[in-house]
Amino acid sequence: MGALPSAPVEKVIVTYKNQAAEAGSNTAAKSDTAEKAAKTGETLSFERRLAGGGALVDLGDSATKQDVTEVMDAFRADPSVASVEPDIRAYAMAAAPNDTDYAKQWDLFEATGGMNVPAAWDKTTGSGVTVAVIDTGYAAHSDLATNVVSGYDFISTSADARDGNGRDADPKDEGDWNATDGECGTGSRASNSSWHGTHVAGTIGAVTNNTKGIAGIAYNAKIQPVRVLGKCGGSSADIADAITWASGGTVPGVPANANPSKVINLSLGGASSTCPSVYQTAINGAVSRGTTVVVAAGNSNANASGFTPANCANVINVASTSREGNRSYYSNFGTIVDVAAPGGETRRATDTPGTVTTPENGIYSTLNSGTTTQSAENYKPYQGTSMAAPHIAGLAALLKSAKSTLTPAEIESAIKTNARPLPGTCTGGCGTGIADSAKTVDAVTGTTTPPTGTVFTNATNVTISDNTTVSSSIAVTGRTGNAPAALKVGVDIKHTWRGDLVIDLVAPDGTVRNLKASSSSDSADNVLATYTVDASSEVANGTWKLQVRDVASGDTGYIDSWNLTF
Repeated sequence: MGALPSAPVEKVIVTYKNQAAEAGSNTAAKSDTAEKAAKTGETLSFERRLAGGGALVDLGDSATKQDVTEVMDAFRADPSVASVEPDIRAYAMAAAPNDTDYAKQWDLFEATGGMNVPAAWDKTTGSGVTVAVIDTGYAAHSDLATNVVSGYDFISTSADARDGNGRDADPKDEGDWNATDGECGTGSRASNSSWHGTHVAGTIGAVTNNTKGIAGIAYNAKIQPVRVLGKCGGSSADIADAITWASGGTVPGVPANANPSKVINLSLGGASSTCPSVYQTAINGAVSRGTTVVVAAGNSNANASGFTPANCANVINVASTSREGNRSYYSNFGTIVDVAAPGGETRRATDTPGTVTTPENGIYSTLNSGTTTQSAENYKPYQGTSMAAPHIAGLAALLKSAKSTLTPAEIESAIKTNARPLPGTCTGGCGTGIADSAKTVDAVTGTTTPPTGTVFTNATNVTISDNTTVSSSIAVTGRTGNAPAALKVGVDIKHTWRGDLVIDLVAPDGTVRNLKASSSSDSADNVLATYTVDASSEVANGTWKLQVRDVASGDTGYIDSWNLTF
């Protein structure tokens, strides 16, 4: 933290000697205050008696340093006064963590692509909350060790577990390497161990202010490693049981969890057009026990509805954003995405797959240097919705710690409602925006006014044919009063020769506001813009429409997505 602000002194605290009448009588203290006012020529008033017996005297907000000095000198000269001191300001001492690699964690603090985490630490650091990382297990790391509690290994097949048995109480990451191409099915490639669960865990709960490594988002929370991914991934049966156990449910043949988690992170997934019932049953059970379930949207640059458990109900589905605040090139998207968080990009979309060309733009976290089995601990940047999800799991832990009565639904709502619009672009739908840690914590603790900046989005494609008029609707609910005077209308339209297009916003009562006129000279492709309109005369709740008219022939396209920010 830098130099503290210099606030003017407006009040002084006067402590009278025990034998003085003013020490026990407010009437006498008021009289003495009036006497000092007459003596100094200042406007003074007795405000109240403090718990320690002192009298709080108000000088008013126009008092200068000279005025304060004169008043204090007048009280000090009184033999019945034991002491007089200024009523000074105090400030939250939230200094940047002293972790040596904190500067690399842009995802926590940068204004563009970060999640505004440090400003939340004044109010909550995750104490009293356990977060289950259902993943590859735990590779021992000194920047995590004191925050790790007992977990479990749910991999039921010995060959996949690589530990000589099936399920057991040791969640040690034995490595998920594949020695040869095709070992894990057609199209699978040989690869080294990822130590994926340890990387995820660091983002959530790395030990902080220990002069080494990185800072965790909920650094006073506990991490419970639950191993489900080994050689060739993991089975839905094992993962479902892990969800049940981690949240305090009963799993046949497995001892009860002595430390149930109130947040579960699932940075894993597979292709499926529907959510398997085994997942949904386990997730519903976890939520009913008060556990928030956070899931990665997936890394296929496709609609998240085709991947599970991202497409299950009762989860917070998380897309990934880049350091510039765009949807990461690999991130899944869609209307089922709830919110976005930093997942990073260790390479550009056009760079050779498998290369690391922009490590500074990845998510830096705890890892292990072993190529197959565990070796020395280290740190590395990764990219993925697997890295985005633990940002939200960490935020969920901060919220649960700040207000223990919050339900999973309330936590999800708070995170979504207080997210901020992406400063970049998101084709296909990234939920309500990038999560804002401090704003969300403030909202649930009641330290701010009701949140603004709620984003309503429609990411369903609408074809725009030649010489036609089409529209896309957004139902706005949960608002009070009228729309803002600076209503933000975000538009993403894919269309060659955009000058063909006339774009209007249609209010619920049918009032039309033009956003863009046609132009025979505008030959550029696509409309990617945010328009500001005065909609203060319109009731906020209702169905708003984006109306697009193509006035010429020869070029077509579609409405990709659009949004309203209230």
